[in-house]
Amino acid sequence: MIDKNWVLQLFSHLECGRPEVFFESVADDVIWEVTGTHPLAGVYTTKLDFISGTIAKLNEVLESPLRLKVLSCLLDGSVAAVELIADSTTKSGSAFNNRYCWVCEFESHKLVKVRAYLDSALVSKTLS
Repeated sequence: MIDKNWVLQLFSHLECGRPEVFFESVADDVIWEVTGTHPLAGVYTTKLDFISGTIAKLNEVLESPLRLKVLSCLLDGSVAAVELIADSTTKSGSAFNNRYCWVCEFESHKLVKVRAYLDSALVSKTLS
């Protein structure tokens, strides 16, 4: 069974610039749905597809690699709803302060399913 402190510790790696440590706890065959109507939206069926289809594309246009800070975390059994914010700047100098809510399902301390909600308009503007 996971607990809130474990989830917060896991997500802290995204804020500290160590996403590779976070992704060690993501299943290789994770189902990651990125909601919305923007270039990154869709369902990714592997960890590598998610990283290359979303984070890598954002990092191409950001001044520094994406970092996500946890704002809140609600836990119900093996499901966590984690609210995050990106406090980033694009290479062109625009703010990229996207807010996210990831609904995460865990099995044996591995993230196996995520539904990610975010500001579609900001993503579209940033990637255009």
